Amino acid sequence: MSNFLRNYTLHILWVLVFLSIPIVTSPDLGDDMLAVGGFKRNFLSYVLLVVFFYLNYYVFIPRYYFAKRYFLFGAIVFFSYAMIVAIPEFVFEMKFNAPPIGSPNGPPPGFEGKFRMGPRPNGMFFILYGGSVFQFLLVLILSIMLRTRHQLRLLSSEKLKAEVSYLKAQINPHFLFNTLNSLYALTIAKSDDAPDAVIKLSNMMRYVVTESSNDLVPLEKEINYIKDYIDLQKLRIADASNLEFTIIGNTQGKRIAPLVVIPFIENAFKYGVNAEEDWHISIAIEITENDFILGVSNNKVNVQFSDDEASEQGIDNTKKRLEIIYPGKHELVIKDEPHHFNVHLKINWS
Repeated sequence: MSNFLRNYTLHILWVLVFLSIPIVTSPDLGDDMLAVGGFKRNFLSYVLLVVFFYLNYYVFIPRYYFAKRYFLFGAIVFFSYAMIVAIPEFVFEMKFNAPPIGSPNGPPPGFEGKFRMGPRPNGMFFILYGGSVFQFLLVLILSIMLRTRHQLRLLSSEKLKAEVSYLKAQINPHFLFNTLNSLYALTIAKSDDAPDAVIKLSNMMRYVVTESSNDLVPLEKEINYIKDYIDLQKLRIADASNLEFTIIGNTQGKRIAPLVVIPFIENAFKYGVNAEEDWHISIAIEITENDFILGVSNNKVNVQFSDDEASEQGIDNTKKRLEIIYPGKHELVIKDEPHHFNVHLKINWS
């Protein structure tokens, strides 16, 4: 049996079991239950609880609870409970103070009014609905627990897949081969820059191996990785004046997910540099008390690569990582225009 069919069957079973509770616990069990107003009101309440469970599980919890919009989530929960209480009351009114059936002022025997439900006497609400509050809280807590457990399993699986994908993409062959060629040229020319370039490449590879498996790393280390990457890219650029790189803010005491922003910078160098054209790349990082802000822009130039799909996959993997690591706490805007490519990323770590 497939997982989908098994889960579907389990859901059907739990709904049937839950809806059987008002039947087996009804004091009118064995009578014509469908003609009894109290049973119909109670059964409808259970149906509405099932509806709330699935709305909460699939809509309210992912959209508001996981996004930490607790006030709005609480308001929706309160409104849902009010509807679960009000709808059965509206549909089936109970008249507690109706004259007895068959009395001089009462309805004749067999009159269906004995099954109607109307306004409760004052002071009866909390007595009559204490049980419904307990049932509602039970359904609410159960839906949150089950959805949270499902989300943790999902995040664990998606995080593993995303991490494997982005680790495979780091120190990609094009960058490594270009850097080694540049180092070879510097060595042949006996340039004083060669030893420093080797150290930078070594630092980058060490960072990928030792730090990339961590959930968060010191922001200073991530910034150093970006600086080393840009410095090594400059080795293959004849005129670095077309490159703008600025950092504003203090990195001390701040942490960020490793290698989560570098794909956007890699993309700019991959598709924005051509010695035969007028190219320009701008990379700006701003660090505030609450946010990390990255802006990357480049004009598109004529480049020939056979792995465009791999590059797009790298961007897609980064989007997934951001959604997993910073759900509801990041903003990513990508503008892919005919002649320009712009990225604006804002991560809130407060």
